[in-house]
Parts: sequence; structure tokens; C-alpha cells
Amino acid sequence: MALSDQELITAANRGSEDAYRALVERYQQPVIGLLLRIVRDRAWAEDLAQESFIKAFRALGTFQIERKFSSWLFKIAHNTAIDALRRKRVDTVPLETTDSDTPDLLNCLPGSDVESPETVLRGRDLGVAMAQAIGGLRPEYRSVIEFRFVQGMAYDEIAEIMDLPLGTVKTHLHRARKSLARTLTEQGWEPSAD
Repeated sequence: MALSDQELITAANRGSEDAYRALVERYQQPVIGLLLRIVRDRAWAEDLAQESFIKAFRALGTFQIERKFSSWLFKIAHNTAIDALRRKRVDTVPLETTDSDTPDLLNCLPGSDVESPETVLRGRDLGVAMAQAIGGLRPEYRSVIEFRFVQGMAYDEIAEIMDLPLGTVKTHLHRARKSLARTLTEQGWEPSAD
């Protein structure tokens, strides 16, 4: 039986390297996924994930055990990415997106089980267009989209991670969705009548 986050944190605070390793293994992919959607570069996202884990483990003694560890860790990762973007001041919109850049988006699209090859191909094309449109959003909008629709987080949890008022999170999400709809419509993607 796997140990809970709280048990692993307690053991890690006592110096258990196995507990540290288990926490990294448990959260490495979700943290990299979050960072990849923010910075749009896999190598950079992996570097930032490592930096985030180092920051988290250095501050692990200050973690309040009754809180949700994943939210605390995502907040550290999010802040690390935003700080890195501010330092680099790079354009985060990719010139082209490959299927390997957007596996989660393609898998969340409805209709992936439809047998028609045309429908499947259209869904993949929409997934790529959606990934490019998300890549063109401001970093804080991309983060809100990631937390809400990929990670499935509640608004209050997103507000806690991003250290924003709840109303601001809802406003970011509304503006991000509006921007995505506008961009996709300009590219010829119309809402389905089905």
C-alpha cells in the first residue's frame, strides 16, 4: 500500500531519501506538464521542475501538514515558471506544435472514440489548433486553463496556488476562454451544432 503524502512528508522531514524520491516520482509528471504548458519548452520545463522540487524540499519543514501537498507544490512550480518568464522575457508562442507537445489536449477532446477517420482527424487538428491558441495566451491565462481543465482543480484551489483573489481567477478564465474562442473562430473553427 502506498504511503500518503502526509506520511511521506513526515518521513522526508526526518531525513528519508526514499520519501523524497517517492514524492518526486508521484508529482514529477504533473509538475512538468504544468510547466510545459506555461513555458512551452520541454527542456526548460524539466529544468524548472527540478528547481521547483529543490525549492519545495528546502521549504518542506514549513509545509502545513493539514494542507494539500499538490496545491502547495503546484504553487511553487507556477511561481518558479512565472519568475523565469519574467527573467527571460521570451515569446512563449510556438511556431509549430507537434502531437507530442499536446498529448493531454488531444486525449481530452470529445469524440476520440468515434469510428469515422474524418472525425478523428478533425479532432486531432482541433487539438493542435487549441494547443497553439493556448500557447498564444498570457502565461497567467495558460495557467488558469491548465489548472481548471487539465488538472480539474476548483476555482478556490486555483486562487490559492496562483495567490490571486477568487474573482481574478474567474476573470482570467473568462478572458482566456473568450480569447481562445476568438482565435479558433478566426482560424475557421466553428462551434459544433451537435
